[in-house]
Amino acid sequence: MHCMKFVRGSLVLIALLGCSLAGARVRAAGCDHACLEHIGDLYRAAYLKHDPKLAPISNQVRFTENNVEMFGFPDGSWDTVTQEVGPALTFSDPATGNVGIYTSIMQRETPGFLAIRLKVSHGRIVEIEHMLSTRRNLSSPPTPIGKVDAHADNHDPAFTAPVPVAERVPRDRMIALANGYFSTLQQNNGEIRDTRFSPDATRYENGMKFSDIEGGFKSGRYRFNNRVRDRDFFLVDEEKGIVMARGFIDHKGVLDDYLLTDGTKAHSIFQEPQTWQLLEAFKIRNGMIVSVEATFTEPPYYMRSPWTVHPDLPGR
Repeated sequence: MHCMKFVRGSLVLIALLGCSLAGARVRAAGCDHACLEHIGDLYRAAYLKHDPKLAPISNQVRFTENNVEMFGFPDGSWDTVTQEVGPALTFSDPATGNVGIYTSIMQRETPGFLAIRLKVSHGRIVEIEHMLSTRRNLSSPPTPIGKVDAHADNHDPAFTAPVPVAERVPRDRMIALANGYFSTLQQNNGEIRDTRFSPDATRYENGMKFSDIEGGFKSGRYRFNNRVRDRDFFLVDEEKGIVMARGFIDHKGVLDDYLLTDGTKAHSIFQEPQTWQLLEAFKIRNGMIVSVEATFTEPPYYMRSPWTVHPDLPGR
């Protein structure tokens, strides 16, 4: 049941009918998509109000923002968020208890794009992971970032629409297609590796829309990506056809001039060691990636996430 709605870009609680926290505090095994996404709505409202008591957050919750673990909750943007702009994208995985959210926020006059992962156990939020990108924390060669605006085309409006049963893909295959995307991005030379794209597939990176995903890969323009590492596919929403992942893209900074697959000369913008950290989600239908939502920001080079249980070996 959805107990939240948007009013002029902000979340407010509607009447308390059915919205008690007790209703959400069910055992993880019984928390289905509706239950998990209701908890996600409660979380967004609590975050906006700077009041953790408005959501079923564990007293021992583990919280990171941009892969920095904070040992006193709430902290970080929990203290500074002032507005949520436009509707959020919310999806979930009852098998793992994870909830994924992509939204746009304001911190007074500073706009940003926020990706969220929540881990729900026994009806309570036990893990919170934020990836927050603003123009102020995008340094070195900048990744694209859109304009936060209630009327802007910042997210795929069909991203969380259910996929018809006949067009759904088994869980393991969904993960394989998403992993193939990262394998294609790593040491990109024009080869499509173990993934497929629909002809009209779009990508939203930090709220900016890009088309012709496959064409970009086939051109070899991302050859400067040395590693896409510590890939973790922690959420699969089979009904909505979504896989959400965490990862890092490393640039050694040694590539200078190179050729695209059509012979066009290109120049790498990465002239020093640099890393992007990301929370990225893939919409899959009929065995193809049809849409991508990504929030990127820059950490120190070769940074690891505190959530990564089995990090890749050095040099991979």
